Amino acid sequence: MTGSLGGSLDVAQMVLYAFWLFFAGLLWYLRQEDRREGYPLEEDATGRYNKNPFLFIPPKKTFVLPHGQGSKQVPDFVRDTRPLSARRFAKAPGSPVEPVGNPLLAGIGPGSWAERAETPDMTAHGDARIVPLRHADGFAIAEGQTDPRGLSVVGCDRKVAGTVSDVWVDRSEHLIRYYEVAVGSGDAARTVLLPNNFVVIQTGRGNVRQLYVHAVTAAQFADVPATAHEGTVTLREEDKIAAYYGAGLLYAVSDRQEPLL
Repeated sequence: MTGSLGGSLDVAQMVLYAFWLFFAGLLWYLRQEDRREGYPLEEDATGRYNKNPFLFIPPKKTFVLPHGQGSKQVPDFVRDTRPLSARRFAKAPGSPVEPVGNPLLAGIGPGSWAERAETPDMTAHGDARIVPLRHADGFAIAEGQTDPRGLSVVGCDRKVAGTVSDVWVDRSEHLIRYYEVAVGSGDAARTVLLPNNFVVIQTGRGNVRQLYVHAVTAAQFADVPATAHEGTVTLREEDKIAAYYGAGLLYAVSDRQEPLL
């Protein structure tokens, strides 16, 4: 028979079998690659986990980091040993948890954050990517756009939390990433960062422009995680700051945790 490789095997069958083998290999490869970080899984109730790289745990791969930051191998099997600021509703695995203490700082649910590097995000030239406008030579608020400096910041309770003292710009993307807000007075005075994604610029009473933040109340601005160094924010600090406001979307006021109906 034309195209036959044997009595009951032809070219079409061989191509089909080859495709099946290729597709199975592709699935195996993809399932290995998506386990480079966050694996092996850890049982939430007991903390037990299986370190044996069996079947789907890939061999270590070395990534060379930019700007002289060395290299990193993954998977590295480094466990997250941060204390959990929450209590479980039940002992069964998968049971929900509720925050203990300040829910915006508990680091759970919408307030979760990753232990990223304690170094700033960098531009292609190795400079700090996100800096205050006062340190960003050649950057300015576009002509005709609202200059937020000096505007009031209002929380979800419609109370004034503070005043914008500066804006932090992304020197790679050429846009505003954070607002630097002066809050408190006297010994409690400090500045905090407010991510641009949580801000809506509105017109308040007297036709005055203001920054409205639905995520948190005015008083809760006092506990926003701080940066270690003036004019610099690290990757880990960015995660903590964004997590604080993210947690506020659920925990800022008690009725946000209640059902809508």
